[in-house]
Amino acid sequence: MTDNIIKLTRNNIQKLTPYQSARRIGGKHGTIWLNANESPISVSFKSKKQSFNRYPECQPNNLISAYAGYVDLSCQQVLVTRGADEGIELLIKAFCEPGKDAIIYCPPTYDMYRINAQIAGVKIKEIPTLKNTWQLDLLNLELNLNEVKLIYVCNPNNPTSSIILKKDLLLLLKITLGKSLVVIDEAYIEFSPKESMTCFLKDHPNLVILRTLSKAFALAGIRCGFVLAEKKIIETLNKVISPYPISTPVIDIALQSLQKDYIKLMQNRVLDSNSNRVWLVDQLNQISCVEKVFESNANYVLVKFFMYERIFQILWNKGIILRNQNEKVNLKKCIRISIGTRLESLELIKELKKFSKNNIY
Repeated sequence: MTDNIIKLTRNNIQKLTPYQSARRIGGKHGTIWLNANESPISVSFKSKKQSFNRYPECQPNNLISAYAGYVDLSCQQVLVTRGADEGIELLIKAFCEPGKDAIIYCPPTYDMYRINAQIAGVKIKEIPTLKNTWQLDLLNLELNLNEVKLIYVCNPNNPTSSIILKKDLLLLLKITLGKSLVVIDEAYIEFSPKESMTCFLKDHPNLVILRTLSKAFALAGIRCGFVLAEKKIIETLNKVISPYPISTPVIDIALQSLQKDYIKLMQNRVLDSNSNRVWLVDQLNQISCVEKVFESNANYVLVKFFMYERIFQILWNKGIILRNQNEKVNLKKCIRISIGTRLESLELIKELKKFSKNNIY
């Protein structure tokens, strides 16, 4: 009987491997979580709302106004979503015909661009970034624009933490004008704010930017994100978004986080995280089991290890949970490490030094 029910599932879903989120593969195991690029510091909020019997607004005006003020855009250029993930999904829903249109994504990068397209039955064109620089392969991108409606670019990129050159992004916007939307995922942009493309929205109608409160704002648990784009794109996305995507408590907390004092606190946390990152990179570079530490521009660092499998498992067994990237394009023997507190980083370094002392490469 169960087999008969499974047969009712769409073919593409039967074949789908779901996204392996940090919680799916890390669960509640461990005492030091450095696998999800979350803020290691919690921010306390008290709900100001006490009644929940009414549905919230589909697009709460006060929250949109607050975020528009934060990014210096008009309210008509902002859509609020359930994390940046819903923005990825909505764009595919709104702009891609299943079985006809395609998206481009540039691995190694965030897998949900590809997985959302697979779920929707939309074709996928994989154009890896250049191996030695992590920059866009603009020549191959231009040669593969046929049927492509959306190009997803993560900047800073997850998991490499690299930055895409602005001149390349602007050239990509130029060669795709009238053909495709360029979707720049700026989930980690607060850690490298000068790299944001928001100031180019007014001159590039095919530019879409994704944002979130999950990372620098330390609010991964409330699932609140934003799509920034020209008015017509926002209106289109409003046609396909669910009736009540953002709950009343989320609206309440998100609004508080966008007050001037909380934004200043967020910026101070970013400075602290960036300082811890510099310290961690310096320490990693002195450890013999480390083959290479890649330049980082966000709240995580990509590291190539000798004997990476043993290192990953030993740390896991000790409750230090990292993110294995070995299966991704051009990331053999690589592990991604979120920037934790200084104490968490010290514990990680202590265990890596112990491992190096007991092993010869």
